[in-house]
Amino acid sequence: MVVINYFAKLGADKRTKPYVKQTVLVLYLLFHQLKKTMTMNVNIQTVHFDADKKLLDFINQKIQKLTMFSDRIVKVNVFLKLDNVMHAIKDKVAEIRVQIPRHSFFVKSTSKSFEQSFDDAIDSMLSQIKKNKEKKAA
Repeated sequence: MVVINYFAKLGADKRTKPYVKQTVLVLYLLFHQLKKTMTMNVNIQTVHFDADKKLLDFINQKIQKLTMFSDRIVKVNVFLKLDNVMHAIKDKVAEIRVQIPRHSFFVKSTSKSFEQSFDDAIDSMLSQIKKNKEKKAA
């Protein structure tokens, strides 16, 4: 409505006002369609090993759930590392960094498998994003 009033002040008369309303409505719909089609940049890095396709698909599937809680995600960085400890079985570390305009979230989780580490990390990330969203709404 602000845009329509602005055009009215510029000299839109009764004949052109319906066209201005249509134009504003089309621009509004195009903007929201563009906003829905924005994609986030996902970067998965593995340190000291090569991840198989099954693990990468698992990670991409879980990352897509982030879009249900925030549609403004710009970039997601995932780091998968083998932790050098004295044990016979090395711990697996998953780190996730999510960037939203004016915010950056970071989570790190360690367990005996990458899937479990990533699940724990993504759950923590979802809670951080939810808290941020609730804070903005209040």
